[in-house]
Amino acid sequence: MLVLPIKSIDLTEHPEKWADFFHKTWPFYERWFLKEGLFAREGYLSSLTEFEKYLPALLPTYKRLCEEIGGGDLASRYLSMYCPPPYMSGCSQIAWIKDNPSLIRNYDYSPRYFEGVFMKTDFIKPVMGMSDCNWGLLDGVNSDGLCASLTFGGRRITGNGFGIPIVLRYCLETCATTIEAIEILKSIPVHMSYNITLLDAHLNFATIYMVPNAENLVTSYQVGTNHQGEITWSDYAIMTRTVERLNLLEHSLYNPSETSKSLKNRFLQSPLYNTAFSKAFGTLYTASYSPEKSEVELIWPSKSLTLNLENFEETKVQVNLKTNANRLLTI
Repeated sequence: MLVLPIKSIDLTEHPEKWADFFHKTWPFYERWFLKEGLFAREGYLSSLTEFEKYLPALLPTYKRLCEEIGGGDLASRYLSMYCPPPYMSGCSQIAWIKDNPSLIRNYDYSPRYFEGVFMKTDFIKPVMGMSDCNWGLLDGVNSDGLCASLTFGGRRITGNGFGIPIVLRYCLETCATTIEAIEILKSIPVHMSYNITLLDAHLNFATIYMVPNAENLVTSYQVGTNHQGEITWSDYAIMTRTVERLNLLEHSLYNPSETSKSLKNRFLQSPLYNTAFSKAFGTLYTASYSPEKSEVELIWPSKSLTLNLENFEETKVQVNLKTNANRLLTI
């Protein structure tokens, strides 16, 4: 078994908790940020210039957070999320618009590099979601009911651009609808390929293929796994079963007997649910976001946790996950 700690924090009620959270995780992120050397990353002025150009609405928040943790050069470069080190995750996601409309996703990654913090913020508007890189998001929902989540796009190429967690954060902070989010996401450069699936309170959906050094592609797909149309990295595609997972999700869209409940159960079973934690491909959580309620249900095989944006509660849970080795780990 793997014991995974999860906690929810409300930064609108306790803004001081963010700096504590940062300082606790910074030693690990600093090693990651410097793993290719100090000069492999962009300088502060370059990062600030690009942030101001592409993410202007979040600039005051970015500067404030940098000041809160001392304004150091290295940490400020890291928090900009401009041209970070390469990283990738698995993940499956679907915009379900039949009964109980939901954006449902599995997040597949290594537990050793998972913050396990679900946070509520009010930087520009009320937003809640699973944190990554201290203030970016892996998935989330805002007060307008816009839901978004990400998956790795399955391409080995990298380029000059932003890490996807800050891009998803920006989308939820500045947009109320899928249409608005599409316009924002079309213009933001990313450093690696990722897919962002959107679902809003009007039940409009889209999946945007974010591609480094190329135009981001808007699709009308309701599902996303770990490729972008064609397979460009065959070994990775085979290992993650990305085509098999995509086909299963697409089939569920046209299955008349499929319901939101049965679909969430599918996310807890292979091939959507994965246990290759040692290969950074284990399912750390399933999230089901409701655009109509601005609510999320976090689901594991052993338990679930429901959080509402309007009546957000701070809590801590420990989740037991099955691993291939069937050992008890504490992280």
